[in-house]
Amino acid sequence: MKSPAQIIAIAKSVIRLEAEEINALEGKINDAFVKAVSLILSSEGRVIVAGVGKSANIASKIVATLNSTGQPAVFLHAADAIHGDLGNIQKNDIVICISKSGNTEEIKYLLQLIKNMGNAIIAICGNNDSYLANQADCFLDASIEKEACPHNLAPTSSTTAQLVLGDALAVCLLKSKNFSDKDFARFHPGGTLGKRLYLKAGDIVAKNEKPTVQPDECVANVIIEISQKRLGAAAVLEKGKLIGIITDGDLRRMLEKGYKIDQLLAKDIMNNNPKSICVSTLAIDALKMMENHNVSQLIVVDKENYIGIIHMHDIIKEGIA
Repeated sequence: MKSPAQIIAIAKSVIRLEAEEINALEGKINDAFVKAVSLILSSEGRVIVAGVGKSANIASKIVATLNSTGQPAVFLHAADAIHGDLGNIQKNDIVICISKSGNTEEIKYLLQLIKNMGNAIIAICGNNDSYLANQADCFLDASIEKEACPHNLAPTSSTTAQLVLGDALAVCLLKSKNFSDKDFARFHPGGTLGKRLYLKAGDIVAKNEKPTVQPDECVANVIIEISQKRLGAAAVLEKGKLIGIITDGDLRRMLEKGYKIDQLLAKDIMNNNPKSICVSTLAIDALKMMENHNVSQLIVVDKENYIGIIHMHDIIKEGIA
């Protein structure tokens, strides 16, 4: 086994070499890349991304990126395509073929079939003199000088270059379509990123109890209400109208000042200027407001109607903090 110092040196050299190859890609972005973006934007179909071997793995990831940014895409393994999966390609689809050599038998055979079907072909290829490069409608140069593999054999720098070109395509399409953060949320509703963009205070507060006390209630009842509803606070309502809030912090401060519980009412210790947010406020914005005002709870209202209380822990549980 290599020494720790040798392992660190090898890892750094791999990162450095691949970074150099990726930097070199900038000089290969040309009119062909613009044509590829235009072909996809003008198409009424999907993007089919095909490859074989390690390039197939890259193709699968590019498909995932395209789908997550609003561009319908389907992965097609070149070997499976010539054994029944060619039906995945529909009339208006654009096909992206990925290959390092551009001369594998599966790719050659697949290209003949696709050209017979009349679909436009975009090549992401590391060989500009290959069958794939020559047969494609536009060729995106993914060539490299050297693999990170010491024998210059294992696909490393080459697959990274393919992946980066795929990301460049996806981002160009995203920006050309003015794809917004709200659009992103529609395609990522279950993830942390999506929750940051769509989860509202009203969605969270609907799961909570609704702690409420009247202004003339004794402090003992206030303590019971806060304890039972487990939100660390209770809203004070008078004839259905919100007039204040009492938090567990207010109760502690009352005791520290030596006040006797049996001599005070809710209205005597409440904060009559409670921090509140609308039900449509994003949960992430509610969290920022809590942090800015150094509070753990916020009143949630719909217009002037008291809906409930949202606690900082509610938002943290959603995984977006």
